[in-house]
Amino acid sequence: MMISQPAAEFCPGSVIFKRLKHVSYRVCPVVLFGISNGARQGILFKGGVHLENIGDIKVVAFDKTGTLTEGKPKVTDIIPFMAQSEGELLRLTAALETLSEHPIAKAIVQSAKAKGLELPKASELQAIPGVGVHGLVNNEEFRIGNLDCLNEQILSSEQRQIIERLEQQGKTIIYVQSANTLQGLIAIQDVLRPQAKAAVRALRQMGIKIVMLTGDNLSTARALSAQAGVDEVYARLFPEQKVEIVKKLAAQYGKVAMVGDGVNDAPALATASVGIAMGAAGTDVALETANVVLMADDITKVSYAIALGRRTKRVVKQNIIFAMAVVLLLVAGTFMDGVTLPFGVIGHEGSTLLVIASGLRLLR
Repeated sequence: MMISQPAAEFCPGSVIFKRLKHVSYRVCPVVLFGISNGARQGILFKGGVHLENIGDIKVVAFDKTGTLTEGKPKVTDIIPFMAQSEGELLRLTAALETLSEHPIAKAIVQSAKAKGLELPKASELQAIPGVGVHGLVNNEEFRIGNLDCLNEQILSSEQRQIIERLEQQGKTIIYVQSANTLQGLIAIQDVLRPQAKAAVRALRQMGIKIVMLTGDNLSTARALSAQAGVDEVYARLFPEQKVEIVKKLAAQYGKVAMVGDGVNDAPALATASVGIAMGAAGTDVALETANVVLMADDITKVSYAIALGRRTKRVVKQNIIFAMAVVLLLVAGTFMDGVTLPFGVIGHEGSTLLVIASGLRLLR
């Protein structure tokens, strides 16, 4: 007797074989539950693939300023070398840093305003990524930034000793140069975030390598990394050099997560397997580029996010194995005429409900 097409579509064997290709879709809710869990903890995943990728992370690279540190540096030393006062040097530097969003620039401007200094108007300002800024004040050109903006040959032995002493104290040195003359130095000091040590310790306990990337000098970077317990330090980096370091780490160890907050971190965030941005202190470029955002700037959530990613992958694997096992049992039962239509439908759809129930564990 011929079976009509509609009846064939609803026979137990047809239902089971038709549903085999949908096994992977049954575990999609697991990823959604994982993303929901992260959101409750202030971790915003921009897609399920990033939740899965973060579970495979082998190295976490942190930017220094604003990420491992509070990003609220303060001016500690103003050292003029020419015949100008500390106030005049600070006033000049703040004028050039007024439009910058960098935490160090903001610290200099804030210090000048706190002292009641009237800032001259600067013109032709141009930011040099990873270095500093240059522009005109009173028709005289100035360059302000780290050591890369300076001709080191103009440093005297006495000036080098002062710089070395400040760097050993973990301070960041800002050089103020006009023409070929070093006008003076401004020392800035930032402190580690209160949770930085705990965040690094938690990651190391998970078997993850910790690296710090910074455009700051090596002495200052080492002083802060020693406090935090970081494994490796790469200092005096331009944005493109951070990208190269991330690629090198990925080739050597596996997937890399980059944690940053600034414009200079954006290329590295885009290159990393998972880019993680600081939500409150992060720049618009960093937030747009990153795959994951820490809404409260709590870097202890990095280890939580990785643990959540690992747990999600485990639950997904468990659910796939369970779903496949149910389908295979129903297929075998169908061939042996041991599965009726109602039993096949109940077994198939019931397993889907169990898979969803299993995924709900991730909400805990």
